Amino acid sequence: MFTTDQKETTLNLIKERLGIRSNVRDTYLTAILESVIVELEQEKGLVLDGTNPYHFMFVVDYAEWRYSNKGSMDGMPRHLQFRLHNLMISGGGNGGNMGL
Repeated sequence: MFTTDQKETTLNLIKERLGIRSNVRDTYLTAILESVIVELEQEKGLVLDGTNPYHFMFVVDYAEWRYSNKGSMDGMPRHLQFRLHNLMISGGGNGGNMGL
């Protein structure tokens, strides 16, 4: 689970990666961030921990990629696929009980 403070920090890191200094796109970036968290937890079955640096940075990188590749037909980059698979195999903190 990501707290409000962790989501704010995540948003700031996404903006840093994108080189965005204003708050003009915060609403859109926050929507992407929220959708990434929901996707990972509800669709992929992960139990995200905002205090876990591996989980935290994966959410940052995944949300940044989603923003940067909106409308693209290209698939997820291999490094994100690899990290997502590792999270899913480890169960993302739910003891590996994913019903696979």
